Amino acid sequence: MSIHESGEDYLETILILHKNTGFVRSIDIANELGYSKPSISRAVGILKNDGYITVEPNGQIILTDSGKAKAEQVYERHLMLRKFLTDILGVSSENSEQDACRIEHILSEETYEKLKGFVENYK
Repeated sequence: MSIHESGEDYLETILILHKNTGFVRSIDIANELGYSKPSISRAVGILKNDGYITVEPNGQIILTDSGKAKAEQVYERHLMLRKFLTDILGVSSENSEQDACRIEHILSEETYEKLKGFVENYK
């Protein structure tokens, strides 16, 4: 099942919010990303239909196993790229955060693995 960049961003945001608060609703995602409630509602519907999340009767959004796996994959890429940009290249925290968010979606698996190995072994 293929997921678009925006879907990956939503899953990553849900993962982070859940780690921080333990409870995620659509309004929390809207506040975090600065998107409108209708945009969030549409995205939640798509992610739900694709099997990445479930929505409880109380509005809580829960990652499914496949949703959590995808979110963790994207978040791991994000953290590694941010570390590379900040610690190795000396990019500012603000720019490394924004750039990592963009780059995490477009790297091939081969490039990601090579870059990850470089970062892990960098002294």
